[in-house]
Amino acid sequence: MEILAFGVQSDEKPLIEKAFEGHHDVRCVDVFLNEDTAPIAAGYEIVSSSVNATLNNRVLQTLAAGGTQMIAQRSTGFNNIDLLVAERLGLTVARVSYYSPYSVAEFAWTLAMAVNRRIVRASNRTRDFDFRLDGLMGRDLRGRTVGVLGTGKIGEAFTRIAHGFGMRLLGWDVAENPACVELGMKYVDKAELLAEADLVSLHVPLLPTTQHLIDAEALRTMKDDAILVNSSRGGLIDTEALVRELRAGRFTGVGLDVYEAEAGLFFLDKSLEVVADDTLARLVTFPNVVVTSHQAYYTADAVGQIIDTTVRNVLDYLAGRRSDNVLVPAPARS
Repeated sequence: MEILAFGVQSDEKPLIEKAFEGHHDVRCVDVFLNEDTAPIAAGYEIVSSSVNATLNNRVLQTLAAGGTQMIAQRSTGFNNIDLLVAERLGLTVARVSYYSPYSVAEFAWTLAMAVNRRIVRASNRTRDFDFRLDGLMGRDLRGRTVGVLGTGKIGEAFTRIAHGFGMRLLGWDVAENPACVELGMKYVDKAELLAEADLVSLHVPLLPTTQHLIDAEALRTMKDDAILVNSSRGGLIDTEALVRELRAGRFTGVGLDVYEAEAGLFFLDKSLEVVADDTLARLVTFPNVVVTSHQAYYTADAVGQIIDTTVRNVLDYLAGRRSDNVLVPAPARS
C-alpha cells in the first residue's frame, strides 16, 4: 500500500520515508491538504495531514469520494478537522497525542528572552557594524512573576525552566498540576494572573471555550511592560486587539510562533508576493514583536516522535487496533 503525506517539509521527508521503510510505501508532497489539493488523494486509502491542513466538510467529502478511509494527522492539535463530518463519512482519524514537550517549552523561552533582551534588533545592528547599546536594555527575570496559562505537559516544562530562573510562579488551568504545585506554583484566576505577571505564556489547546482567551479586556488587564508569548495556537489571541494595544505603546515585548490566520501563509515562501493580511503586516513592523512561523515543535527529537507515532497509528488502523491517538474510530463492520 502507498500512503500519501501532505505538507511535508524538506527536513521531514527523509525521516518519514525511513520510518515507513519496511512497512509501506509513502509518497510525500509539500503542498498542504485543503480544498484545492484534496483531489490529489484520489485512490489513496490513507493520507497523512500536517498541522496547517484544512479538513473541513468539503475536503473530507472529497477525500471520502476518492476512496480515503483513514487520516493520520501529524500533530497534537486537531481544531482544523471537522470530526463530526469525518464520523458521518466513516473516516478514521488519528493524531499524535504526545511528543517532546521540551521542544515547545524551550522555544517559548527563546521567544521570551529574544524580546526581553532585544536579540533580533541587536543582531540586525551588528550585521551593519552598529555596536551601540541604545534601546537594547532588558530586564533580569529572577524575582519577577511568570503567569502560565495551561499547565499540562508543555506548561509544566515551561514552568520548570521558569523555576530555574528563580521566578514567582502563577498558574491557571481547569485542574492543578501537582508537579507545578511542588515547584511553588500558585493557581489563581485568569484576571489575577494577567494583572500580576511580568511574563505571560500560553499553553492551552484551541477550543471554542479558549478562542480569543486573550481578548481586548484581557490585554488591558496585563501590565503595560509585560511580555506575552504564544507558542500554542494563534486563535488564543485576538490579534487585532493586540495590534491596538501595541500601537498604544504597551508591552515590553510579544513573541508569537503562531497566528490566528496563519493557514495559507506559514510554512510557505511569500517573500515575492504582496501579503494582503493587513493585521499581520502591521504586527511584524513593531520593534518589540518577534513572529516566527509555527516552528516551536520543529526539533529532530519532536519531529521524530511525531513521525514514529504516525507510523504506529497507520499500522494500528490496518491491523484493526485502536489506541488513545484515535479521534474518530473506524466504523463497526457488519
